[in-house]
Amino acid sequence: MPEAHRIDKTIEWVGSSLVDLSSFPQRAKRITGYALRYAQKGQTHPKCRRMKGELRDVTDIRVDDEGDTYRTAYLVTERAIYVLHSFQKKATKGIATPRHHLELISQRLQEAKRHYAQHY
Repeated sequence: MPEAHRIDKTIEWVGSSLVDLSSFPQRAKRITGYALRYAQKGQTHPKCRRMKGELRDVTDIRVDDEGDTYRTAYLVTERAIYVLHSFQKKATKGIATPRHHLELISQRLQEAKRHYAQHY
């Protein structure tokens, strides 16, 4: 389909992801918004990385701002972007995502897949 006629994907917010994202500092919100806009257009922003293992269908936006890291996980489907979780990363060990965040992303991923099957 020509670029001018492409329809943007709908953004669906799962759980508290929108409220959580709204608590980010302005710069982190702006970059996350740009990254989600890229996803709506079928593109991948440079701040995005695919997650691994069971969450390999999920893309993670990683924004560093004034010494803190802010993350937003989302799922891309044919017709929608599901924002699964937004959080400030406070890991004590390296770059690993804390387990409770991974579990929440996994739970919301299943929710998003059910929603997509029922509504799209």
